[in-house]
Amino acid sequence: MKQEKICLVTGASGGIGRAISRELASAGYTVILQGRDLDKLTDIRKELRYNSHIVCGDLTDENARNRILNEAFDYGDIELLVNNAGISSFSDFQDLAKRELVNLMDINLLSPMLFTHEFLKRLSPSKSTNTNKVKATIVNVGSAFGSIGYPGFSAYCASKFGLYGFTESLSRELADSNIRVAYFAPRATHTNINSDIVDEMNRSLGNASDSPEFVAKEFMTLIRSNKARKFVGWPEKFFARFNGVFPEIVDRAISTKLNKIKRFLNKSRTSESVSEISLVEEK
Repeated sequence: MKQEKICLVTGASGGIGRAISRELASAGYTVILQGRDLDKLTDIRKELRYNSHIVCGDLTDENARNRILNEAFDYGDIELLVNNAGISSFSDFQDLAKRELVNLMDINLLSPMLFTHEFLKRLSPSKSTNTNKVKATIVNVGSAFGSIGYPGFSAYCASKFGLYGFTESLSRELADSNIRVAYFAPRATHTNINSDIVDEMNRSLGNASDSPEFVAKEFMTLIRSNKARKFVGWPEKFFARFNGVFPEIVDRAISTKLNKIKRFLNKSRTSESVSEISLVEEK
C-alpha cells in the first residue's frame, strides 16, 4: 500500500500559500493548511476537497506553535514543511513603529526558526539518520529581497536576509542526514502582501511581478529537484548573485532609482494603507 504524502504549509490563506497548497494537492499530497483566518482556510479546504486539513493559530505564540504541530502530526508523519507565512512593510525605516518592526521580525524570521526547531524534534528517529533517500524536506519561502537590500524595505530585507542565512546554515548542518532544507525566493508577486502604492511603484520602475500561480509552479520545480535554493524571475535572480560579488555596482544601479522610490515613500507616509494592510497579510 502506497504511503500517504503529508505536507504542512504555513500562511496557507495568503496568495502564494494558497497557490502552493493547490499545486501540492494536485501532486498527491495531503495538505495541512495553517493560517490565522479560519474562514479563509475553510474556503481553501473546500477547494482542495478531501486532500487537506486545517490547523488554525498564531505562529508567534509558543503555545499555538506547539498545538499546531501536535495537531498536524496527528494526521501522520509530515514529509514536507513549507514555512511560507510572512508580512511586509514599505516605509522609511525611521517612520516604522517599534511594534511593527518587532512584529515583522517575529513573523518573518523568529517564528519560522522556532517552528522548524520544534518540527525537527518531532521527526521520527529514522528521519535523523543518514540514508540515500530524503525522508523530510523543509522549505523556507524568502524573497529576492533576502539577497538585495532595497530602499523602503529595510526591516523586510533584514528579516529575509536572516531567513536565507538560517536556511543555508541549517542545510549545511544537516547535509549528512536525510533531512533536506531548501530556500525559495520569489520576486514581487501579485498578492495582498504589497500595498497599492508598492504595486504602483513597481509598475513605475518597470519591476516585473509574477502571479501566485506561476510562483507555485516554480516552487514545485524546486520540490522535484535536489537543489538547496531557487530564485524566481529575471533579472532578479541575476542581481541576487551579482550583489554578493559586486555590491557597489548594485548600489549605483539602485541609486539611479532612489528619487522615484522616495516619492512613493512620501506618498505612502500620507496614506492610511501604508503599513497596516501589509502587516496583517500573509504571503
